[in-house]
This record gives sequence, C-alpha cells and structure tokens, in this order.
Amino acid sequence: MRIITGFYKSRLLKTPKGIRPTEDRVRKALFDILGDVSGLTFLELFAGSGSVGLEALSQGAQEVFFVEHLRQAGLALEENIKSLGCQDRVKVICQDAFRAIENIRQKGRKFDLIFADPPYYQGLAEKILQTLGECDILHKSGYIIIQHFKKDFLAEKAGNLALWRQEQYGDSLLSFYSRK
Repeated sequence: MRIITGFYKSRLLKTPKGIRPTEDRVRKALFDILGDVSGLTFLELFAGSGSVGLEALSQGAQEVFFVEHLRQAGLALEENIKSLGCQDRVKVICQDAFRAIENIRQKGRKFDLIFADPPYYQGLAEKILQTLGECDILHKSGYIIIQHFKKDFLAEKAGNLALWRQEQYGDSLLSFYSRK
C-alpha cells in the first residue's frame, strides 16, 4: 500500500494482517470527488493503517484524527505516521469508534470531512451512519463518507444527514452524506 498523490506521494504504508485496507483506486476516486482538501480537518473512523487520512494529509489537510481500537492496526498506524514524520498534524484515538464519536461530541470538536470504513458483514456501516447523524461533529459545509459492502443498505437520511452521492468500486460502495 502506498500514498497516491501529494507531499508523501509513493511513500509505502504498513498494513497489518486482518484488516481490509481501502484500495488505491477507491482512495483516488474518493479524493477526485472531494477535490481540494487543503486546510480541512479530517476524521478517519476504523482507521486501520490510516491510508485514507494519511492521503488527506499528503494532499494538504490541516489536521487528521484517526480512530482505531485494534492493537495491531494501531501499531501499524503509529509506525506509518512516524515514517512520514507528520506527528504534529495528527491525533490517534485508540478507542471504539462509537465511544470516540461520543467523546468528540462532548468536547465540542467538529470536522470538515469524516470517513468511516467499518468491517464488512457486521452491520456497522448503518450503525455508524445513524450515530454520526445523531451527533453533531460535522461542520455545516462538511461531508461524511462511508465505505461499505455493496449489498449493505444505508438509509438516505440519518438525523440531520442526507445522501447526495454513491459510487461503486468492485464490492465497495462510497456513500456521501451532507447536512440537510
């Protein structure tokens, strides 16, 4: 796995066993859709190796928060951050994504972009969407992107969020939400 574009282009990332990293073509498509992320704040839930958030940093995101509760993935993430030398622009939260969202909400923190790639086949995509719809951690002009299995149903509306775009890449869907 590697960083596709930007400041860290072609830098290799470690990926721990047991996780399904976001493929290069899906990351490229994601950032092509999002456009310029310079100066934006980014939250990556179920971060794994951190490939999506690190791609955002490479393309100019101001700050990235990573949420990952699996020990092996967290160690790989920390190693990737250290190898890129971007520790001053990131925060790693070693916690369950649902608990982390609640803690972020309580602190009044908001993000411009929130990306979630929960494990497939566990019903977590819909749960995380509902949780994000209930918690107010997205800036008014921000976007939430959920990567999920193509056969997993996600509601068109969740709390104050509404689906505005979906794109399929193999077995994966990217579902884009914004505030209503």
